[in-house]
Amino acid sequence: MSKKVAYYGIFAALAILMGYVEAIIPMPAPPGIKLGLSNVIVVLCLYTMGVKSAFFISIVRVFISALLFKGFVSMWYALAGATLSFAVMALLFKMKKVSIVGVSAAGGVFHNIGQLIIASILLGRSVVLFMMPMLMVSGVVTGVIIGIIGKYCVEHVKRI
Repeated sequence: MSKKVAYYGIFAALAILMGYVEAIIPMPAPPGIKLGLSNVIVVLCLYTMGVKSAFFISIVRVFISALLFKGFVSMWYALAGATLSFAVMALLFKMKKVSIVGVSAAGGVFHNIGQLIIASILLGRSVVLFMMPMLMVSGVVTGVIIGIIGKYCVEHVKRI
């Protein structure tokens, strides 16, 4: 049991650290588009520790990162995105018919959909419609990148 708790701590710390690194690196992209480096850790946890553990890490990451770096309103965007994204990734993971890259790409798209839902509630539908095509494409692209990185991380961890 203590080994599992240690892994939770390591994965949560890594996810928060990756989110911080991403926050301090300037990215020349429109608002709402980010690489999602902390999702590498969530995908790694999903494929090495399972659905429940990965969900726990994902939620802990959202809350702590929001408290430390982003603020209360950003937490709602992150929570909606992370929850919807994780639900889709967990479903695809359990089906075992989609590769880790596909699981991650779907997660990227649904993360953005979750954020668009919150944006439509807070800002109005016209903003959401304007940003939707750009966020869907960016979700696929960043999701594929994160999935490729996650695949190599999973392979490395399973060799150890």
